[in-house]
Amino acid sequence: MEREEQQKPSLHSPLIQPDGSSSIADCSQQNKSKAIEKSEVVEEVKKQLWLAGPLISVSVLNYCLNVISVMFVGHLGELPLSGASMATSFASVTGFSLLVGMASALDTLCGQSYGAKQHKMLGIHMQRAMLILMIVSVPLAVIWINTRSILMFLGQDPEISTEAGLYAQLMVPSLFAYGLLQCLNRFLQTQNIVFPMMFSSGITTLLHVLLCWIMVFKSGLGSRGAAIANSISYWINVFLLSLYVKFSPSCARTWSGFSKEAFQNIPSFLRLAIPSAVMVCLEMWSFEMMVLLSGLLPNPQLETSVLSICLNTASTIWMIPFGLSGAVSTRVSNELGAGNPRTARLAVCIVLVMAIIEGIIVGLVLILIRNVWGYAYSNEGEVVDYVAVMLPILAISNFLDGLQCVLSGTARGCGWQKIGAYVNLGSYYLVGIPSAILLAFTLHIGGKGLWLGIICALIVQVLSLLIITIRTDWDQEAKKATDRVYDSITPDAIVS
Repeated sequence: MEREEQQKPSLHSPLIQPDGSSSIADCSQQNKSKAIEKSEVVEEVKKQLWLAGPLISVSVLNYCLNVISVMFVGHLGELPLSGASMATSFASVTGFSLLVGMASALDTLCGQSYGAKQHKMLGIHMQRAMLILMIVSVPLAVIWINTRSILMFLGQDPEISTEAGLYAQLMVPSLFAYGLLQCLNRFLQTQNIVFPMMFSSGITTLLHVLLCWIMVFKSGLGSRGAAIANSISYWINVFLLSLYVKFSPSCARTWSGFSKEAFQNIPSFLRLAIPSAVMVCLEMWSFEMMVLLSGLLPNPQLETSVLSICLNTASTIWMIPFGLSGAVSTRVSNELGAGNPRTARLAVCIVLVMAIIEGIIVGLVLILIRNVWGYAYSNEGEVVDYVAVMLPILAISNFLDGLQCVLSGTARGCGWQKIGAYVNLGSYYLVGIPSAILLAFTLHIGGKGLWLGIICALIVQVLSLLIITIRTDWDQEAKKATDRVYDSITPDAIVS
Protein backbone atom coordinates (compact mmCIF):
# COMPACT_ATOMS: atom_id res chain seq x y z
CA MET A 1 0.00 0.00 0.00
CA GLU A 2 2.82 2.34 0.93
CA ARG A 3 4.57 1.46 -2.30
CA GLU A 4 1.48 2.37 -4.33
CA GLU A 5 1.32 5.77 -2.64
CA GLN A 6 4.92 6.43 -3.60
CA GLN A 7 4.29 5.31 -7.15
CA LYS A 8 1.39 7.66 -7.86
CA PRO A 9 3.38 10.89 -8.19
CA SER A 10 5.74 9.24 -10.68
CA LEU A 11 2.76 8.18 -12.77
CA HIS A 12 1.09 11.50 -12.50
CA SER A 13 3.98 13.90 -13.00
CA PRO A 14 4.68 13.23 -16.70
CA LEU A 15 1.04 14.04 -17.47
CA ILE A 16 0.64 17.18 -15.43
CA GLN A 17 4.10 18.58 -16.09
CA PRO A 18 5.17 17.20 -19.46
CA ASP A 19 7.81 19.86 -20.07
CA GLY A 20 8.65 21.13 -16.62
CA SER A 21 5.89 23.73 -16.39
CA SER A 22 3.45 24.18 -13.50
CA SER A 23 0.08 22.44 -13.32
CA ILE A 24 -2.72 22.32 -15.90
CA ALA A 25 -4.69 24.78 -13.77
CA ASP A 26 -1.81 27.28 -13.93
CA CYS A 27 -1.41 26.71 -17.67
CA SER A 28 -5.09 27.23 -18.33
CA GLN A 29 -5.01 30.44 -16.28
CA GLN A 30 -2.18 31.70 -18.47
CA ASN A 31 -4.08 30.58 -21.56
CA LYS A 32 -7.13 32.59 -20.57
CA SER A 33 -5.10 35.74 -20.07
CA LYS A 34 -3.65 35.58 -23.58
CA ALA A 35 -5.66 36.71 -26.58
CA ILE A 36 -5.59 34.49 -29.66
CA GLU A 37 -3.03 35.91 -32.06
CA LYS A 38 -3.20 35.82 -35.85
CA SER A 39 -0.05 33.68 -36.01
CA GLU A 40 -1.72 31.03 -33.83
CA VAL A 41 -4.73 30.89 -36.14
CA VAL A 42 -2.51 30.57 -39.24
CA GLU A 43 -0.44 27.86 -37.56
CA GLU A 44 -3.55 25.90 -36.57
CA VAL A 45 -4.98 26.14 -40.10
CA LYS A 46 -1.68 24.81 -41.49
CA LYS A 47 -1.67 21.91 -39.03
CA GLN A 48 -5.23 20.93 -39.84
CA LEU A 49 -4.76 21.15 -43.61
CA TRP A 50 -1.52 19.15 -43.31
CA LEU A 51 -3.51 16.42 -41.55
CA ALA A 52 -6.77 16.67 -43.51
CA GLY A 53 -5.29 16.50 -47.04
CA PRO A 54 -3.69 13.05 -46.67
CA LEU A 55 -6.63 11.79 -44.57
CA ILE A 56 -9.08 12.73 -47.35
CA SER A 57 -6.85 10.85 -49.82
CA VAL A 58 -6.73 7.78 -47.55
CA SER A 59 -10.53 7.77 -47.18
CA VAL A 60 -11.11 8.11 -50.94
CA LEU A 61 -8.54 5.44 -51.83
CA ASN A 62 -9.89 2.93 -49.29
CA TYR A 63 -13.45 3.65 -50.45
CA CYS A 64 -12.33 2.99 -54.04
CA LEU A 65 -11.34 -0.63 -53.33
CA ASN A 66 -14.94 -1.87 -53.17
CA VAL A 67 -16.05 0.50 -55.96
CA ILE A 68 -13.31 -0.78 -58.30
CA SER A 69 -14.26 -4.38 -57.57
CA VAL A 70 -17.93 -3.72 -58.33
CA MET A 71 -17.00 -1.83 -61.52
CA PHE A 72 -15.03 -4.82 -62.83
CA VAL A 73 -17.88 -7.18 -61.94
CA GLY A 74 -20.29 -4.84 -63.78
CA HIS A 75 -18.69 -5.88 -67.07
CA LEU A 76 -19.70 -9.51 -66.45
CA GLY A 77 -23.45 -8.88 -66.60
CA GLU A 78 -26.46 -7.63 -64.64
CA LEU A 79 -26.75 -10.54 -62.20
CA PRO A 80 -23.09 -10.53 -61.06
CA LEU A 81 -23.29 -6.72 -60.69
CA SER A 82 -26.48 -6.92 -58.58
CA GLY A 83 -24.96 -9.65 -56.40
CA ALA A 84 -21.67 -7.82 -55.85
CA SER A 85 -23.47 -4.52 -55.12
CA MET A 86 -25.80 -6.15 -52.61
CA ALA A 87 -22.94 -8.06 -50.95
CA THR A 88 -20.85 -4.87 -50.65
CA SER A 89 -23.78 -2.99 -49.11
CA PHE A 90 -24.51 -5.88 -46.75
CA ALA A 91 -20.83 -6.06 -45.74
CA SER A 92 -20.76 -2.34 -45.02
CA VAL A 93 -23.87 -2.49 -42.82
CA THR A 94 -23.07 -5.68 -40.91
CA GLY A 95 -19.28 -5.50 -40.65
CA PHE A 96 -17.24 -2.55 -41.83
CA SER A 97 -19.32 0.14 -40.08
CA LEU A 98 -19.07 -1.69 -36.74
CA LEU A 99 -15.29 -2.08 -37.00
CA VAL A 100 -14.82 1.58 -37.99
CA GLY A 101 -16.88 2.62 -34.98
CA MET A 102 -15.02 0.44 -32.47
CA ALA A 103 -11.61 1.49 -33.81
CA SER A 104 -12.66 5.14 -33.37
CA ALA A 105 -12.13 4.72 -29.63
CA LEU A 106 -8.41 4.99 -30.46
CA ASP A 107 -9.01 8.58 -31.61
CA THR A 108 -9.55 9.39 -27.94
CA LEU A 109 -7.17 6.95 -26.25
CA CYS A 110 -4.15 7.17 -28.56
CA GLY A 111 -4.63 10.87 -29.27
CA GLN A 112 -4.74 11.92 -25.63
CA SER A 113 -1.90 9.57 -24.64
CA TYR A 114 0.28 11.03 -27.38
CA GLY A 115 -0.50 14.57 -26.24
CA ALA A 116 0.41 13.58 -22.67
CA LYS A 117 3.75 12.16 -23.92
CA GLN A 118 2.83 8.65 -22.77
CA HIS A 119 4.18 7.22 -26.01
CA LYS A 120 4.38 3.55 -25.07
CA MET A 121 0.65 3.55 -24.29
CA LEU A 122 -0.20 4.11 -27.97
CA GLY A 123 1.19 0.72 -28.92
CA ILE A 124 -0.63 -0.93 -26.02
CA HIS A 125 -3.94 0.75 -26.91
CA MET A 126 -3.54 -0.35 -30.55
CA GLN A 127 -2.78 -3.96 -29.60
CA ARG A 128 -5.77 -4.03 -27.28
CA ALA A 129 -8.02 -2.66 -30.04
CA MET A 130 -6.67 -5.23 -32.52
CA LEU A 131 -7.38 -8.05 -30.07
CA ILE A 132 -10.97 -6.90 -29.45
CA LEU A 133 -11.69 -6.27 -33.14
CA MET A 134 -10.37 -9.70 -34.14
CA ILE A 135 -12.67 -11.33 -31.56
CA VAL A 136 -15.65 -9.25 -32.76
CA SER A 137 -14.85 -10.19 -36.38
CA VAL A 138 -15.51 -13.90 -35.69
CA PRO A 139 -19.32 -13.60 -35.22
CA LEU A 140 -19.40 -11.04 -38.05
CA ALA A 141 -17.71 -13.61 -40.30
CA VAL A 142 -20.42 -16.12 -39.39
CA ILE A 143 -23.04 -13.55 -40.48
CA TRP A 144 -21.22 -13.00 -43.79
CA ILE A 145 -20.99 -16.75 -44.42
CA ASN A 146 -24.78 -16.92 -44.06
CA THR A 147 -25.46 -13.86 -46.26
CA ARG A 148 -27.52 -15.84 -48.78
CA SER A 149 -29.90 -17.21 -46.13
CA ILE A 150 -30.26 -13.81 -44.45
CA LEU A 151 -31.05 -12.00 -47.71
CA MET A 152 -33.60 -14.63 -48.73
CA PHE A 153 -35.21 -14.40 -45.28
CA LEU A 154 -35.50 -10.62 -45.89
CA GLY A 155 -37.38 -11.31 -49.14
CA GLN A 156 -34.63 -10.58 -51.66
CA ASP A 157 -34.49 -12.23 -55.08
CA PRO A 158 -33.12 -15.83 -54.76
CA GLU A 159 -30.68 -15.52 -57.69
CA ILE A 160 -29.26 -12.21 -56.47
CA SER A 161 -29.11 -13.55 -52.89
CA THR A 162 -27.13 -16.60 -54.05
CA GLU A 163 -24.69 -14.42 -56.01
CA ALA A 164 -24.33 -11.98 -53.09
CA GLY A 165 -23.87 -14.84 -50.62
CA LEU A 166 -20.97 -16.31 -52.57
CA TYR A 167 -19.35 -12.88 -52.97
CA ALA A 168 -19.67 -12.14 -49.23
CA GLN A 169 -18.21 -15.52 -48.23
CA LEU A 170 -15.07 -14.83 -50.28
CA MET A 171 -14.80 -11.38 -48.66
CA VAL A 172 -14.53 -12.84 -45.13
CA PRO A 173 -10.70 -12.56 -45.02
CA SER A 174 -11.04 -8.84 -45.78
CA LEU A 175 -13.13 -8.43 -42.61
CA PHE A 176 -10.18 -9.31 -40.37
CA ALA A 177 -7.75 -7.21 -42.44
CA TYR A 178 -10.13 -4.23 -42.31
CA GLY A 179 -10.23 -4.29 -38.51
CA LEU A 180 -6.43 -4.34 -38.27
CA LEU A 181 -6.18 -1.60 -40.90
CA GLN A 182 -8.47 0.70 -38.92
CA CYS A 183 -6.35 0.23 -35.80
CA LEU A 184 -3.09 0.93 -37.66
CA ASN A 185 -4.57 4.03 -39.31
CA ARG A 186 -5.75 5.45 -35.97
CA PHE A 187 -2.38 4.62 -34.34
CA LEU A 188 -0.52 6.62 -37.00
CA GLN A 189 -3.10 9.39 -37.43
CA THR A 190 -3.06 10.33 -33.74
CA GLN A 191 0.72 10.79 -34.00
CA ASN A 192 0.23 13.11 -37.00
CA ILE A 193 1.87 10.50 -39.25
CA VAL A 194 -0.48 10.66 -42.23
CA PHE A 195 1.62 10.64 -45.42
CA PRO A 196 2.74 6.98 -45.03
CA MET A 197 -0.96 6.06 -44.75
CA MET A 198 -1.64 7.92 -48.00
CA PHE A 199 1.24 6.24 -49.85
CA SER A 200 0.27 2.79 -48.55
CA SER A 201 -3.36 3.30 -49.63
CA GLY A 202 -2.24 4.62 -53.03
CA ILE A 203 0.01 1.62 -53.69
CA THR A 204 -2.75 -0.75 -52.57
CA THR A 205 -5.35 0.87 -54.85
CA LEU A 206 -3.06 0.73 -57.90
CA LEU A 207 -2.26 -2.93 -57.21
CA HIS A 208 -5.98 -3.58 -56.69
CA VAL A 209 -6.82 -2.44 -60.24
CA LEU A 210 -4.23 -4.85 -61.68
CA LEU A 211 -5.33 -7.60 -59.29
CA CYS A 212 -9.02 -7.21 -60.24
CA TRP A 213 -8.18 -7.33 -63.95
CA ILE A 214 -6.22 -10.57 -63.47
CA MET A 215 -8.67 -12.21 -61.03
CA VAL A 216 -11.89 -11.23 -62.85
CA PHE A 217 -10.97 -11.55 -66.52
CA LYS A 218 -7.79 -13.64 -66.78
CA SER A 219 -8.23 -16.29 -64.09
CA GLY A 220 -11.78 -17.24 -65.11
CA LEU A 221 -13.05 -16.67 -61.56
CA GLY A 222 -15.43 -13.88 -62.59
CA SER A 223 -17.16 -12.09 -59.71
CA ARG A 224 -15.53 -14.47 -57.24
CA GLY A 225 -12.17 -13.11 -58.39
CA ALA A 226 -13.21 -9.56 -57.45
CA ALA A 227 -14.11 -10.65 -53.91
CA ILE A 228 -10.79 -12.48 -53.53
CA ALA A 229 -8.95 -9.42 -54.91
CA ASN A 230 -10.66 -7.31 -52.23
CA SER A 231 -9.35 -9.53 -49.46
CA ILE A 232 -5.82 -9.63 -50.89
CA SER A 233 -5.70 -5.83 -51.28
CA TYR A 234 -6.79 -5.15 -47.70
CA TRP A 235 -4.11 -7.53 -46.42
CA ILE A 236 -1.48 -5.83 -48.64
CA ASN A 237 -2.38 -2.50 -47.02
CA VAL A 238 -2.12 -4.02 -43.53
CA PHE A 239 1.25 -5.58 -44.41
CA LEU A 240 2.68 -2.28 -45.74
CA LEU A 241 1.59 -0.27 -42.70
CA SER A 242 2.80 -2.99 -40.30
CA LEU A 243 6.26 -2.83 -41.91
CA TYR A 244 6.25 0.95 -41.51
CA VAL A 245 5.26 0.77 -37.83
CA LYS A 246 7.90 -1.86 -37.08
CA PHE A 247 10.86 -0.33 -38.92
CA SER A 248 10.22 3.42 -39.10
CA PRO A 249 12.10 5.66 -36.60
CA SER A 250 8.88 7.75 -36.40
CA CYS A 251 7.21 4.93 -34.42
CA ALA A 252 10.24 3.96 -32.32
CA ARG A 253 8.81 5.57 -29.16
CA THR A 254 5.21 4.41 -29.65
CA TRP A 255 5.79 0.81 -30.80
CA SER A 256 8.04 -1.36 -28.66
CA GLY A 257 6.69 -4.75 -29.71
CA PHE A 258 3.86 -6.95 -28.50
CA SER A 259 3.04 -6.77 -24.82
CA LYS A 260 0.87 -8.68 -22.35
CA GLU A 261 -0.30 -5.26 -21.10
CA ALA A 262 -2.73 -5.28 -24.04
CA PHE A 263 -4.81 -7.82 -22.10
CA GLN A 264 -5.30 -5.33 -19.24
CA ASN A 265 -7.93 -2.57 -18.99
CA ILE A 266 -10.12 -4.16 -21.68
CA PRO A 267 -13.34 -2.90 -19.98
CA SER A 268 -12.07 0.71 -20.18
CA PHE A 269 -11.52 0.29 -23.93
CA LEU A 270 -15.00 -1.21 -24.38
CA ARG A 271 -16.56 1.70 -22.48
CA LEU A 272 -15.44 3.93 -25.34
CA ALA A 273 -15.53 1.42 -28.22
CA ILE A 274 -19.14 0.26 -27.82
CA PRO A 275 -20.73 3.77 -27.75
CA SER A 276 -18.36 4.74 -30.58
CA ALA A 277 -19.60 1.80 -32.70
CA VAL A 278 -23.22 2.66 -31.89
CA MET A 279 -22.57 6.30 -32.84
CA VAL A 280 -21.17 5.35 -36.27
CA CYS A 281 -23.60 2.51 -37.03
CA LEU A 282 -26.78 4.44 -36.20
CA GLU A 283 -25.80 7.10 -38.73
CA MET A 284 -24.67 4.74 -41.51
CA TRP A 285 -27.65 2.42 -41.14
CA SER A 286 -30.13 5.29 -41.47
CA PHE A 287 -28.78 6.16 -44.96
CA GLU A 288 -29.01 2.50 -46.04
CA MET A 289 -32.59 2.44 -44.73
CA MET A 290 -33.46 5.31 -47.10
CA VAL A 291 -32.51 3.11 -50.08
CA LEU A 292 -34.66 0.25 -48.74
CA LEU A 293 -37.62 2.61 -48.21
CA SER A 294 -37.25 3.96 -51.76
CA GLY A 295 -38.11 0.47 -53.03
CA LEU A 296 -41.58 0.84 -51.46
CA LEU A 297 -42.41 4.04 -53.36
CA PRO A 298 -44.45 4.21 -56.60
CA ASN A 299 -42.08 3.63 -59.55
CA PRO A 300 -39.51 1.98 -57.27
CA GLN A 301 -37.00 1.39 -60.09
CA LEU A 302 -36.65 5.13 -60.77
CA GLU A 303 -36.70 6.09 -57.08
CA THR A 304 -34.10 3.49 -56.08
CA SER A 305 -31.82 4.36 -59.01
CA VAL A 306 -31.88 8.10 -58.29
CA LEU A 307 -31.50 7.68 -54.52
CA SER A 308 -28.55 5.32 -55.10
CA ILE A 309 -26.93 7.93 -57.37
CA CYS A 310 -27.46 10.61 -54.71
CA LEU A 311 -26.12 8.35 -51.96
CA ASN A 312 -23.06 7.46 -54.03
CA THR A 313 -22.44 11.15 -54.77
CA ALA A 314 -22.94 12.10 -51.12
CA SER A 315 -20.57 9.33 -49.95
CA THR A 316 -17.84 10.52 -52.31
CA ILE A 317 -17.95 14.22 -51.39
CA TRP A 318 -18.38 13.28 -47.70
CA MET A 319 -14.72 12.19 -47.76
CA ILE A 320 -13.70 15.87 -47.59
CA PRO A 321 -15.37 16.71 -44.24
CA PHE A 322 -14.41 13.21 -43.04
CA GLY A 323 -10.75 14.18 -43.54
CA LEU A 324 -11.36 17.41 -41.61
CA SER A 325 -13.07 15.32 -38.91
CA GLY A 326 -9.98 13.13 -38.53
CA ALA A 327 -7.77 16.22 -38.39
CA VAL A 328 -9.76 17.96 -35.64
CA SER A 329 -10.11 14.71 -33.69
CA THR A 330 -6.32 14.38 -33.67
CA ARG A 331 -5.71 18.04 -32.83
CA VAL A 332 -8.26 18.13 -29.99
CA SER A 333 -7.15 14.84 -28.42
CA ASN A 334 -3.45 15.78 -28.66
CA GLU A 335 -3.95 19.23 -27.12
CA LEU A 336 -6.26 18.03 -24.34
CA GLY A 337 -3.78 15.26 -23.49
CA ALA A 338 -0.99 17.86 -23.40
CA GLY A 339 -3.03 20.10 -21.08
CA ASN A 340 -3.69 22.85 -23.64
CA PRO A 341 -7.47 23.45 -23.51
CA ARG A 342 -7.19 26.86 -25.18
CA THR A 343 -5.52 25.39 -28.28
CA ALA A 344 -8.07 22.55 -28.40
CA ARG A 345 -10.88 25.11 -28.40
CA LEU A 346 -9.13 27.11 -31.14
CA ALA A 347 -8.85 23.92 -33.26
CA VAL A 348 -12.62 23.38 -33.01
CA CYS A 349 -13.42 26.97 -34.01
CA ILE A 350 -11.11 26.81 -37.02
CA VAL A 351 -12.37 23.46 -38.29
CA LEU A 352 -15.97 24.71 -38.10
CA VAL A 353 -15.08 27.71 -40.29
CA MET A 354 -13.27 25.39 -42.73
CA ALA A 355 -16.28 23.04 -42.85
CA ILE A 356 -18.64 25.96 -43.57
CA ILE A 357 -16.42 27.20 -46.41
CA GLU A 358 -16.06 23.67 -47.84
CA GLY A 359 -19.82 23.06 -47.59
CA ILE A 360 -20.66 26.28 -49.44
CA ILE A 361 -18.15 25.62 -52.26
CA VAL A 362 -19.20 21.98 -52.78
CA GLY A 363 -22.89 22.98 -52.54
CA LEU A 364 -22.47 25.60 -55.27
CA VAL A 365 -20.67 23.08 -57.50
CA LEU A 366 -23.50 20.54 -57.03
CA ILE A 367 -26.11 23.15 -57.95
CA LEU A 368 -24.14 24.26 -61.03
CA ILE A 369 -23.72 20.70 -62.38
CA ARG A 370 -27.24 19.53 -61.47
CA ASN A 371 -28.44 19.35 -65.09
CA VAL A 372 -25.53 17.24 -66.36
CA TRP A 373 -24.50 15.10 -63.38
CA GLY A 374 -27.16 12.47 -64.06
CA TYR A 375 -25.53 11.62 -67.42
CA ALA A 376 -22.53 10.23 -65.53
CA TYR A 377 -24.80 7.39 -64.38
CA SER A 378 -27.58 7.11 -66.94
CA ASN A 379 -28.65 8.22 -70.43
CA GLU A 380 -32.36 8.12 -69.56
CA GLY A 381 -33.93 11.58 -69.49
CA GLU A 382 -36.24 10.71 -66.60
CA VAL A 383 -33.30 9.77 -64.36
CA VAL A 384 -31.25 12.83 -65.39
CA ASP A 385 -34.16 15.21 -64.70
CA TYR A 386 -34.86 13.63 -61.30
CA VAL A 387 -31.16 13.86 -60.33
CA ALA A 388 -31.25 17.56 -61.32
CA VAL A 389 -34.13 18.10 -58.88
CA MET A 390 -32.35 16.16 -56.10
CA LEU A 391 -28.90 17.81 -56.25
CA PRO A 392 -29.91 21.15 -54.60
CA ILE A 393 -31.40 19.09 -51.74
CA LEU A 394 -28.16 17.08 -51.68
CA ALA A 395 -26.17 20.34 -51.48
CA ILE A 396 -28.05 21.33 -48.31
CA SER A 397 -27.58 17.90 -46.73
CA ASN A 398 -23.86 17.94 -47.64
CA PHE A 399 -23.43 21.32 -45.91
CA LEU A 400 -25.08 20.04 -42.73
CA ASP A 401 -23.30 16.69 -42.97
CA GLY A 402 -19.95 18.49 -43.09
CA LEU A 403 -20.77 20.37 -39.89
CA GLN A 404 -21.92 17.26 -38.04
CA CYS A 405 -18.85 15.40 -39.29
CA VAL A 406 -16.33 17.83 -37.76
CA LEU A 407 -18.43 18.15 -34.58
CA SER A 408 -18.43 14.34 -34.31
CA GLY A 409 -14.64 14.45 -34.75
CA THR A 410 -14.48 16.88 -31.83
CA ALA A 411 -16.61 14.46 -29.81
CA ARG A 412 -14.19 11.60 -30.53
CA GLY A 413 -11.22 13.76 -29.60
CA CYS A 414 -12.82 14.60 -26.25
CA GLY A 415 -14.15 11.09 -25.54
CA TRP A 416 -17.86 11.99 -25.85
CA GLN A 417 -18.79 8.84 -27.76
CA LYS A 418 -21.65 7.98 -25.41
CA ILE A 419 -23.16 11.45 -25.83
CA GLY A 420 -22.71 11.14 -29.60
CA ALA A 421 -24.54 7.80 -29.61
CA TYR A 422 -27.56 9.33 -27.82
CA VAL A 423 -27.55 12.34 -30.19
CA ASN A 424 -27.47 10.09 -33.27
CA LEU A 425 -30.21 7.84 -31.89
CA GLY A 426 -32.51 10.79 -31.30
CA SER A 427 -31.60 12.62 -34.53
CA TYR A 428 -31.98 9.75 -36.99
CA TYR A 429 -34.48 7.38 -35.38
CA LEU A 430 -36.77 9.73 -33.46
CA VAL A 431 -36.71 12.60 -35.98
CA GLY A 432 -35.06 11.66 -39.30
CA ILE A 433 -36.63 8.35 -40.33
CA PRO A 434 -40.16 9.18 -39.03
CA SER A 435 -39.95 12.53 -40.92
CA ALA A 436 -38.78 10.72 -44.06
CA ILE A 437 -41.69 8.25 -43.88
CA LEU A 438 -44.17 11.07 -43.24
CA LEU A 439 -42.90 13.21 -46.14
CA ALA A 440 -42.45 10.36 -48.62
CA PHE A 441 -45.52 8.20 -47.95
CA THR A 442 -48.09 10.40 -46.19
CA LEU A 443 -47.44 13.69 -47.99
CA HIS A 444 -46.44 11.81 -51.19
CA ILE A 445 -43.26 13.81 -51.88
CA GLY A 446 -41.45 10.60 -52.94
CA GLY A 447 -37.67 10.27 -52.95
CA LYS A 448 -37.28 13.98 -52.20
CA GLY A 449 -39.24 13.38 -49.00
CA LEU A 450 -36.85 10.63 -47.93
CA TRP A 451 -33.84 12.89 -48.37
CA LEU A 452 -35.63 15.80 -46.65
CA GLY A 453 -36.12 13.45 -43.69
CA ILE A 454 -32.34 12.97 -43.58
CA ILE A 455 -31.94 16.77 -43.61
CA CYS A 456 -34.28 17.00 -40.60
CA ALA A 457 -32.07 14.48 -38.79
CA LEU A 458 -28.90 16.40 -39.70
CA ILE A 459 -30.38 19.69 -38.43
CA VAL A 460 -31.16 18.13 -35.03
CA GLN A 461 -27.75 16.41 -34.94
CA VAL A 462 -25.80 19.58 -35.80
CA LEU A 463 -27.73 21.75 -33.32
CA SER A 464 -27.33 19.20 -30.52
CA LEU A 465 -23.58 18.73 -31.05
CA LEU A 466 -23.08 22.47 -31.52
CA ILE A 467 -24.83 23.29 -28.22
CA ILE A 468 -22.76 20.65 -26.42
CA THR A 469 -19.54 22.02 -27.96
CA ILE A 470 -20.37 25.68 -27.18
CA ARG A 471 -21.21 24.84 -23.56
CA THR A 472 -18.01 22.81 -23.07
CA ASP A 473 -15.64 23.73 -20.24
CA TRP A 474 -12.35 23.07 -22.02
CA ASP A 475 -10.28 23.31 -18.82
CA GLN A 476 -12.43 20.54 -17.36
CA GLU A 477 -12.02 18.46 -20.55
CA ALA A 478 -8.23 18.77 -20.22
CA LYS A 479 -8.45 17.47 -16.64
CA LYS A 480 -10.67 14.57 -17.78
CA ALA A 481 -8.13 13.74 -20.49
CA THR A 482 -5.35 13.72 -17.90
CA ASP A 483 -7.37 11.40 -15.67
CA ARG A 484 -8.19 9.09 -18.60
CA VAL A 485 -4.54 8.80 -19.63
CA TYR A 486 -3.41 8.39 -16.01
CA ASP A 487 -5.95 5.62 -15.38
CA SER A 488 -4.84 3.72 -18.48
CA ILE A 489 -1.13 3.69 -17.59
CA THR A 490 0.30 0.40 -16.41
CA PRO A 491 3.39 0.37 -14.14
CA ASP A 492 5.54 -1.08 -16.95
CA ALA A 493 4.70 1.90 -19.18
CA ILE A 494 6.02 4.60 -16.81
CA VAL A 495 9.46 4.50 -18.36
CA SER A 496 8.18 5.60 -21.79
